[in-house]
Amino acid sequence: QVQLVESGGGLVQAGGSLRLSCTPSEYIFSFNAMAWYRQAPGKQRELVATISSFGTANYADSVKGRFSISRENGKKTFYLQMDSLKPEDTATYYCNVDRLRTSAWGSSRTYWGQGTQVTVSS
Repeated sequence: QVQLVESGGGLVQAGGSLRLSCTPSEYIFSFNAMAWYRQAPGKQRELVATISSFGTANYADSVKGRFSISRENGKKTFYLQMDSLKPEDTATYYCNVDRLRTSAWGSSRTYWGQGTQVTVSS
């Protein structure tokens, strides 16, 4: 059972920066995409950013130009760099790996991190 371990959340003032990390507990043989989602109290979970296995990144309109998703070579830890943070970015952030396989013969499935809290004060 693969676990996605998140870190990097915290409290920051508006205009500040944070970097979130997500590290799988096992070797990743292949995957379709890595992503970051967020969920604010009383709201639905929303997609923030994705990066494909080919390295193509996409962002929600609300974070374009401020957030950047990246991953290490070897497909292990991936990151969400968050700059120019706003109070409306306050949420629990979850990492996600879609169709992850740990070996050539294993089945694929989607995994979620446990969530890390990001709070931006005004």
